[in-house]
Amino acid sequence: MEIKMRIKGLVIDPISRMPIVVLEDPKMERMLPIWIGVFEANAISLQIEKIETPRPMTHDLIKNILSNLDAKLEKIVINDIRDNTFYATIYCNHNNKSITIDSRPSDAIAISLRTNTPIYVKDQVIEKAQSLKFDEKLEDSEKLKKWLENLKPEDFGKYKM
Repeated sequence: MEIKMRIKGLVIDPISRMPIVVLEDPKMERMLPIWIGVFEANAISLQIEKIETPRPMTHDLIKNILSNLDAKLEKIVINDIRDNTFYATIYCNHNNKSITIDSRPSDAIAISLRTNTPIYVKDQVIEKAQSLKFDEKLEDSEKLKKWLENLKPEDFGKYKM
């Protein structure tokens, strides 16, 4: 089953100092943190903040290509997690033909923000993510879960939805 999610915001992991995009379900019953790279966080934050760039960035270019080809993005789905790595698929429609494209979740999210495409997560991904064994340098999963649950709006800085 796919659960529709939205971006709660971007935060910095207090231990690894890596950006985390935090997804939540509309009822705010579940959150899914996904560690992403700095450049990917920048692409997401630019769109969250509605910052125009003088020239198209990569995700803007992808949006423009899809638009010029009359391809419509239908949804993105974060569909798997293996070895602490998340996987996503972008679903498009072109000339009434369904097309699926493998993607990193961060890229799929950056594109979905630019195209107003819904974000879904398979329920088994949320279940697997809750039982992840994190690197020793990171907090254990229970501490991390409590930290995420206790985030306040100001903890997201200006990068919140």
